[in-house]
Amino acid sequence: MTRLFNDPAAFADEALEGFAAAHRRWVRPVTGGVVRAGGTPEGQVAVVIGGGSGHYPAFSGLVGRGLAHGAAVGNVFASPSAAQIRSVARAAHGGAGVLLMYGNYAGDVLHFGQAAERLAADGVDARTYAVTDDVASGSPEEADKRRGIAGDLPVFKAAAAAAERGLPLQEVLNVAAHTGARTRSFGIAFSGCTLPGADHPLFTVPEARMAVGLGIHGEPGIGEQDLPTADEAARLLVSALLKEIPEEVGEASGQRAAVVLNGLGSVKYEELFVVYRKVAALLEEAGVEIVDPEVGELVTSFDMAGVSLTLTWLDDLLEELWRAPADTPAFRKGTLGEPEQPVRPAAEAEETQDADIPAASDASRRAAGTVLAALEAVAATVDTHVEELGRIDAVAGDGDHGIGMQRGSTAARLAATEARALGAGAATVLTRAADAWADKAGGTSGALWGSILRAIGSALGDEEAPDAARVAAGVADASAAVRRLGGAEVGDKTMVDVLVPFADTLAARVSAGDGLNTAWDRAATAASEAAVATAGLLPRKGRARPHAEKSLGTPDAGAHSLALITRAVHGVLTEQIEES
Repeated sequence: MTRLFNDPAAFADEALEGFAAAHRRWVRPVTGGVVRAGGTPEGQVAVVIGGGSGHYPAFSGLVGRGLAHGAAVGNVFASPSAAQIRSVARAAHGGAGVLLMYGNYAGDVLHFGQAAERLAADGVDARTYAVTDDVASGSPEEADKRRGIAGDLPVFKAAAAAAERGLPLQEVLNVAAHTGARTRSFGIAFSGCTLPGADHPLFTVPEARMAVGLGIHGEPGIGEQDLPTADEAARLLVSALLKEIPEEVGEASGQRAAVVLNGLGSVKYEELFVVYRKVAALLEEAGVEIVDPEVGELVTSFDMAGVSLTLTWLDDLLEELWRAPADTPAFRKGTLGEPEQPVRPAAEAEETQDADIPAASDASRRAAGTVLAALEAVAATVDTHVEELGRIDAVAGDGDHGIGMQRGSTAARLAATEARALGAGAATVLTRAADAWADKAGGTSGALWGSILRAIGSALGDEEAPDAARVAAGVADASAAVRRLGGAEVGDKTMVDVLVPFADTLAARVSAGDGLNTAWDRAATAASEAAVATAGLLPRKGRARPHAEKSLGTPDAGAHSLALITRAVHGVLTEQIEES
């Protein structure tokens, strides 16, 4: 378990602060993460990597010459927000564009994609690339749905080395894609990890058993086997990867491969070396030439006891890029001379909000009081159910839904309180709350809840007195926005299974002439029924997808939390009527 922490909610921020203070030679802190201490050379593509905290040395420890130009770091096991990513990317930008790189998780895809759009609006050419190396998380036919684990390292390094050569942005992206297509990983675990402040691990493995095909966020494996010896573990890892050699590579014999044996947190270096001796022997027996192997902790999962093996099948170009020198706090290879060109100073890029509150009508300011009361009820409801939401999420996911919702709803409440104190109308209060929720929660839920609040706020406006029709229209817009952003539809076992019937019922009852309180009550009932019904669905989206069968009989955590929230908001509407 994680033993040394202060406030668990502050763990990620404090860890990043300490990391930056300890590694001033390599990095300097900026809003949302860190960038190279010396900045990015003028005219060089900036490779900005990122993901949640809890994986050190990924992601901040991989920033330095020869590797990343910056890293956006989210909360524990949660994607950094689009605002954080944009801030780091702008600070790292060297004038030749930015390549944003991350593991293939829904929250990262959403936030990095939004950041790229915002950077484009800033005039910065930005592209994205998601690493998909974990063979246990999807079939070869669905390789684009696989998650990114320790294969992040060789893919990040190849792209960064290409950038160091001065290649333009599109060619750096091409190198990343070429490396990703030739990278495969497979992992095993003997115990789950425990998040700061938690009193139990995200998942457990029975005594003398081993989880096979785990993720790096505490996602349980796809199966279990008896606890192996070190040599048996090596055989399992190697055989899993030799079964899926990329088609363009062909047979293993006569091929070259970069090899990464990665410890996930609690397996110590001596144990890794015992496993690696057999990995090396098995690869050599298969005719594989091992190039510059890496053995150690490179992409971790707090204190998870486990290991993963990564193979990147090399051609001449990829071997040169893999062998290229690098100097970061946690990864060093070869030697680097002094920079050959002036370094472009890294620009600070604070994501600030306009201090001026937009003008609002008295009616909208009164409505802002109801909005704030609703957000206070949302935060209180999440606080009450945070452990339950985490427990549900851990059945087939990473177990962080409750924590993420708590961070987001608390931040939204605080931002709304501040905005209302400054005289904001309903729309501005919701917009400020939306940005705060997305920024502090990160992950998929952060992006989606930010879009929900922003859509409702846009419909309400700051001028008119909100009525039932405006609220229903805002909820309908929120439903459409979530489906557009997340790509999920009804039946995928996500929050969409609740949001759509809630929005549809609310609109139908308002159209039939019901007042907002009555219409919301009917819609909240529909939401609760839909949430219960998700227990009978198999997930087709998100981290639970690889463990679909495990989730059968358990409702979706995002759907359940949304249903709880709709009922809590109805309580606020009822109180408002009683008080009036």
